[in-house]
Amino acid sequence: MKQLLDFIPLVIFFAAYKFANIYVATGALMGATLLQMLIVWVLYKKLERNQLITLGLVLVFGTMTLVFHNEAFIKWKVTVLYAAFAIALWFSQFVSKKPLMKRLLGEAIELPEHVWNKVNFSWGLFFLIVGLLNVYIAFYLPTEIWVDFKVFGVLVLMLACTAATGVYIYRYLPTSDKQDKE
Repeated sequence: MKQLLDFIPLVIFFAAYKFANIYVATGALMGATLLQMLIVWVLYKKLERNQLITLGLVLVFGTMTLVFHNEAFIKWKVTVLYAAFAIALWFSQFVSKKPLMKRLLGEAIELPEHVWNKVNFSWGLFFLIVGLLNVYIAFYLPTEIWVDFKVFGVLVLMLACTAATGVYIYRYLPTSDKQDKE
């Protein structure tokens, strides 16, 4: 349910852009994200750190987009968000020596430490690459292509990275976990 709620602002942004323009879509994204966070808070009595970061970036970059009437600000939000994710993942691995992916998923999945490190590093690299790809698409291609990339392209890339991670870690899962999955 919580993951489904994450897509609502994106769908509203996409629809508002297709029926109006980037500025209406930005306002709709801001309102939908606020509403989404309110619903999550009512249902779960908690907002996760990544949700708060996303909300803050949507509100800051969305406000700048509307106030300065410049779509470049909302386009930068994706790159800033993904750069923050990459930095958080790598900081957790190289500075605090506790991979964030292990902290997030370690109770659900038992893996060797070197696997957690590879998964953590790979997701950091993924977010960096998607953030850089966003810069290229946002500033060298038409806005319509960027909106499609933001809504569909990032989702497809995320699913591909998730699938690749699943394939990679499968061989390291304890035997009982593999039997449960089959």
